[in-house]
Amino acid sequence: MAPRTRAMSFPKVVIERDSETEESSSGEEEEVGGAAYETDEENAEEKVEVKKTEIKSEPIKLSLKKVCKVCKKPGHEAGFKGATYIDCPMKPCFLCKMPGHTTIACPHRVATEHGVSPAPMKSTHNPVDYVFERQLRCGIPPITPKYAIPNKVQCAVIRYHSRRITCLEFHPTKNNIILSGDKKGQLGVWDFIQVHEKKVYGNIHSCILNNMKFHPSNDVTVYGCSSDGTISCTDLETGLSSTLVNLNPDGWQGPSRWKMLYGLDVNSDKGILIGADNFGFLHMIDIRSNDVIGEPVLIHKKSTKVTGLHCHPLQPDLLLSCGNDHYARIWDMRQLEAGSSIYDIEHKRVVSSAYFSPRSGSKILTTSPDNRIRIWDSIFGNMDTPSREIVHSHDFNRYLSPFRAEWDPKDPSESLIVIGRYISENYNGVALHPIDFIDANTGNLVAEVMDPNITTITPVNKLHPREDVLASGSSRSIFIWTPTGNMELDEKCERSIIVCSSNSKSGKGRKGKMVSDDEDEDEDDMFDSKIKKRSSKSAGRRCSKRKC
Repeated sequence: MAPRTRAMSFPKVVIERDSETEESSSGEEEEVGGAAYETDEENAEEKVEVKKTEIKSEPIKLSLKKVCKVCKKPGHEAGFKGATYIDCPMKPCFLCKMPGHTTIACPHRVATEHGVSPAPMKSTHNPVDYVFERQLRCGIPPITPKYAIPNKVQCAVIRYHSRRITCLEFHPTKNNIILSGDKKGQLGVWDFIQVHEKKVYGNIHSCILNNMKFHPSNDVTVYGCSSDGTISCTDLETGLSSTLVNLNPDGWQGPSRWKMLYGLDVNSDKGILIGADNFGFLHMIDIRSNDVIGEPVLIHKKSTKVTGLHCHPLQPDLLLSCGNDHYARIWDMRQLEAGSSIYDIEHKRVVSSAYFSPRSGSKILTTSPDNRIRIWDSIFGNMDTPSREIVHSHDFNRYLSPFRAEWDPKDPSESLIVIGRYISENYNGVALHPIDFIDANTGNLVAEVMDPNITTITPVNKLHPREDVLASGSSRSIFIWTPTGNMELDEKCERSIIVCSSNSKSGKGRKGKMVSDDEDEDEDDMFDSKIKKRSSKSAGRRCSKRKC
């Protein structure tokens, strides 16, 4: 017996498009074969009418209108269009966090000094202000010197680390040595004059190396703090490392008990190494005996991360800390105990970094993920509100090291700061993320430096304490920037780019596509391919690329 079938007809589908310009790419083919298609369709409909009666139904309408991925509303789109990012008009501006306009039309993007005005100096006529004006203010030159901005890549090491770079530190006595730490806990030492001389120590930490500091009197000893809960002391000549502090002696006891160290600094006058963990406690170590001093002190809200520490350059008793409790705090190390801070500086969000000014220590510079750089001109005056708030793009989601605005240690006027930018800019059709040099006194953008080959974000930047050199860490690579026309540095080091072989997961023996932990491999491969494309164009230049 033949199977029985139900008499039915499929409903017609009507496709509505948002505009007449979005026509089908196969329109010409439809016109060519349109006649044959219509005759076949008419014959099929005649046969169906003879055999059975069709059931009439309402047509189904499918809309191809534009729908925003952010707010899920039709009529607009958000995301990258070429090299330009278009944000959702229904959300506040991504840059200044204020409603009423988009990031492209934000006035702070056109001019960084928009809305920035120096706070009036409040004359309190107290003895502290008098001493400051007579002894400290006179040492700061009233005229801002001409800045020498490092704006060209002199040399670079591509894929130097196996994971993204988290911190950089210049050698205190050797101008050509740069130290770097990465997400895997490795410590790299690179001579950017003799570019082939480099070394990576992979047995010091087992997790993120968050910060590094040199011994104040021994330039071959470097301290490091890591998310594995240890503070290490490494001899750069022998490569041997010892553990000074281990906050997790019993190993992994769950995420609620695992302690990680983030802030680190050295008080050279007192001979103390200080570190802070993710539970809000401060730990002190005597660098002469490498012994722990006393018990940990709670300096921020309990169970909140202390992101940074900085000792005052002239007053060894003053300490500046910042953390996830939305506060930056000033402490007197002579009476260091919970709740005894001299002043608490409140922020709207997490404080990523806080630094005293490098020469006089009279100013404070903080960075927060609310896209604000805040400056206090005097630690002796009213600190309820900052002297200036500079709107700058450094709010990010994940897979990046935190952005930190830092002072130029060579600037006698204590006004130049450097920080990487998160929002990309369209430069000749390429989305680039510049490194910004900002005047802290006015909020003006002094310079923005970029290289067409560096399309990745550069959150880690360090200015040389003695020379006009900028070191930047982008993904797994390190770049050395120098000013254009600096003949002295050009003679010292040849313009070289070293491409290291990948020492991370090779992916062999795996099924399917290997997904990177933070997509560092893809970013560096992109840079390497662009270098190869430009190698033929720059053959006449004094630039070499080596493989190691």
